Amino acid sequence: MNRSDFSYDLPVELIAQQPLARRRASRLLAVDGLSGRTQDLRFEDLPGLLQPGDLLVVNDTRVIPARLFGRKSTGGRVELLLERVEGTSRALVQLRASKPTRPGCIIHTDGDAEATVLGREGELFRLEFDREVMPLLEAHGHVPLPPYIHRPDSEADRVRYQTVYAERPGAVAAPTAGLHFDEDLLGLLTGMGVRRAAVTLHVGAGTFQPVRVDDIATHRMHPERIQVGADTCRAVTETRARGGRVVAVGTTVVRSLETAAAGGSLAPFSGESDLFIYPGHDFRAVDAMITNFHLPESTLLMLVCAFAGVGRVLDAYRHAVESRYRFFSYGDAMFLTRSTERMP
Repeated sequence: MNRSDFSYDLPVELIAQQPLARRRASRLLAVDGLSGRTQDLRFEDLPGLLQPGDLLVVNDTRVIPARLFGRKSTGGRVELLLERVEGTSRALVQLRASKPTRPGCIIHTDGDAEATVLGREGELFRLEFDREVMPLLEAHGHVPLPPYIHRPDSEADRVRYQTVYAERPGAVAAPTAGLHFDEDLLGLLTGMGVRRAAVTLHVGAGTFQPVRVDDIATHRMHPERIQVGADTCRAVTETRARGGRVVAVGTTVVRSLETAAAGGSLAPFSGESDLFIYPGHDFRAVDAMITNFHLPESTLLMLVCAFAGVGRVLDAYRHAVESRYRFFSYGDAMFLTRSTERMP
């Protein structure tokens, strides 16, 4: 398939720039993967789409304030976006500067820290800081809002660009499908017999990198760190054995579980994954998913199309545009069953 097969027209005013006042106040477009039938709902209607015995799998990664500003010794302004910390004082970063940055360059950052450029790894730069990186970011870093949100981050973003169940620091972008849950809704689902399990995928800055090739089969994904524990594997296996469904909260959970099941059956996994899910993928571990609306021609949209069918998903996106849904990270959500599954 070609990249252009996943294109759609999106009016810029539908790209959400702010979160709603209440997490569960967002809209929810439910899509039956078998028939393509859609329902316009509110996210707080989610309990009506789930059943006792279903398993909700979430991504418990925690977004860190990964954007840091500074200047070179020559005076040029620099913007750093953390990709990952290596040890305590080294980091791989995306680096934006007005002029090329070379090994040996010294960068003076907010918080009176210094970072020395050690070299490059593809599009990323490896830096050595004069202090521990994580405390520096927690004290002086900024929330790494996506590039399509055209405003500076605020203190409110430190709370709202974070799921209520975030535990493990390491992401530089939020697993946005989880932003719609609040504690009351999670408690309601638990009370009706919906169980919960967690995986960890630390979303990297590469999630926003565009697909640059026309033939999507030749695209290579940016590796991301994943952990799927034995308890989660057991919960998935037991749920399906009882006839329940595994409902992934977000594309990151789908990638995590499908990575762990790549050998044919679900097994604990810890490491990096560059799994690229596009139409033709044989799903082994997920029956339904919750996700936000994704950018045209993005790998995330390709994953959703693989899950529920290209035509059905793009038809649903056209409906969402016509119905003025809010798009992307702070936007509305979808609930989808697989192209072989019907909604209740």
